[in-house]
Amino acid sequence: MNGANDPGLLFVGFSDKPETMRLDRANRHGLVAGATGTGKTVTLQILAQGFSDAGVPVFAADVKGDLSGICQPGTPNEKMLARAAGMNLELRPDAPPTVFWDLFGEKGHPVRTTVSEMGPLLLARMLELNDVQEGVLNIVFKVADAEGLLLLDFKDLQAALKYVADNEKEIDTEYGNVSAATIGTIQRGLLTLETQGGANLFGEPALLLSDLMRVDGSGRGVVSVLAADRLIQSPRLYATFLLWLLAELFEELPEIGDPEKPRLVFFFDEAHLLFRDAPKALLEKVEQVVRLIRSKGVGIYFVTQNPADIPDTVLAQLGNRFQHALRAYTPAEQKGLRAAASSFRPNPAFDTAEAIQALGVGEALVSVLDEKGAPCVTARALIRPPASRLGPATEAERGAIIAGSPVRGLYDTAKDRESAFELLKVRAEQATRQAEAAEAEAETARRREADEKAWEKEQDRRDRYDRAPAPRRSSSRQTMGEAFGKTLVRTIASQVGREILRGVLGSLKKRR
Repeated sequence: MNGANDPGLLFVGFSDKPETMRLDRANRHGLVAGATGTGKTVTLQILAQGFSDAGVPVFAADVKGDLSGICQPGTPNEKMLARAAGMNLELRPDAPPTVFWDLFGEKGHPVRTTVSEMGPLLLARMLELNDVQEGVLNIVFKVADAEGLLLLDFKDLQAALKYVADNEKEIDTEYGNVSAATIGTIQRGLLTLETQGGANLFGEPALLLSDLMRVDGSGRGVVSVLAADRLIQSPRLYATFLLWLLAELFEELPEIGDPEKPRLVFFFDEAHLLFRDAPKALLEKVEQVVRLIRSKGVGIYFVTQNPADIPDTVLAQLGNRFQHALRAYTPAEQKGLRAAASSFRPNPAFDTAEAIQALGVGEALVSVLDEKGAPCVTARALIRPPASRLGPATEAERGAIIAGSPVRGLYDTAKDRESAFELLKVRAEQATRQAEAAEAEAETARRREADEKAWEKEQDRRDRYDRAPAPRRSSSRQTMGEAFGKTLVRTIASQVGREILRGVLGSLKKRR
C-alpha cells in the first residue's frame, strides 16, 4: 500500500500524480474532515492499513461499526477495480492484524483503567462537575493518597466519598471546606455515569499501553479497533476515555524526536465531542498534549465533519490534511467552509472553497507535509480503494479474531483486589466493634456501681437495725409488727440478691 515503491511513503490517492504521505512526517498529526457520507471512514481505513503495512501500530475508534471490516480481506467490485487501474494500482485483497477492544466487553476485549489513573481532572470532566465540585473531588483523591487507599473502581471512589463526608470536620481543618451537599452532587454524578456504563471503564486488570503498540511476526503494525457504537451514546464518556488514553501515552512514552515512522498513530473519530463545552483549562491541556506528544513518536489524526469543530490552537498543529466534501447552506456552514478553505495551501488551478463543495464521494483535497515539514500545494485527489473490506465484519468473523487475539485471556476476567472499599469496610467494622465493646464495658461498670451502692445501702440499714435496743416483751411471741418487719427484710434482701444476679448476668442483654 506504500506509494512509488518507497517504504517511506504511504500511498493515499491520485490526482494528476500519486498522492503520498511521508512516514517521517506522519507524527506531525493530521485531520480527516467532511460531511457524513463523503468517504471519511474509507480514508481512515486506508490510512490505518497503510500505517500497519509500514510497521506502525494503529488505534482507532469505530463509532458506526463500519471500520470493523478492516480485519477481513476485501472483495473489490468493478468500480473499485476500475479506480485502482486508473491509479496504476494492483489491488490485492488483504487485511492487517487486528485486535478488537470494547469498554463493555461485548464486541472485543474489555478495556479498563483505574480511578486513580484517570485522576480528578478527567473524572470531573466526565462527571460534568463545576469548579467547586472538582475542588472537592481533588480533596477526596488527596485524602485517599494520604490514607494509602487505592482507588481502583467505582465502589472504591464511592467509599472514599463517604469516608470524607463522615470525617468532614477533621478534613475541613487540613484540606479546606468539604460540604455534604457537594459530596452528594458528586455521588449523583457517579450514579448517572454508572447508568451509562461508566463503571465498566474502571477496574483491573488495567490496559497496558504496550498492548496497543504491538507489531506482529511479519513486521506489520497491529490495528486496535475500539468498538464505540454503544460508547458514543454517552459522548462525554467516549471523549474523556480517549483523552485519558492520549494523556497516558503522553505521560509514559519517552522522547524520541522525529522518528523515521511513528511509534503509534491514534485516530480520534467524532473529534468535536472532545472540544464541545470543554473548559478553558482542559483545552489548554489538550493543546499541550497535541503539541508535545509528536516528539514521543505518536501521531494524532482527528476525524470530524468540519475543521471548525476543532479549536484554532489545535488545528494549527495538524500538518497532514484530508478534506472531503462540505455543504454550506446556512451562515454557520458557510463560515466553516471558509475556515476549512483558508487552512489549505492554495492551488492556482482551482478555488479551494468551491472545490470543497464540488468534491464527489471518495474525493478529497489532500495537503501533506514535505521533507522540510512545510505543507504541500493542495491537490484534488481520488482516494485509493482499500485492500480490506468496506463495511462491518460479521459477529462470527469478529469472534474468530477475538479468539485468536494476542491479548486473549489478559483482560477478559475482571479482578478485584483489596483496595479502598475493602480497607474502609474493615476500618468501619473495627470501629463498630470497638464502640460496641466500649459501650458494653461502660454499661457493665454503671451496673456494677449501681449494684454496689444498693448493697451498701442495704447493709447500712441492717447495721442500724442490729444496733437498735430490743423492746421488752411481756411474751416471747412475735408481735404482728415484728413478723411484718422480718418478712420485709427477707424480701428486700432476696430482691437485692436477684437484682445483682440479673445485673451481672442478664441486665445488659435485656437492655439491649
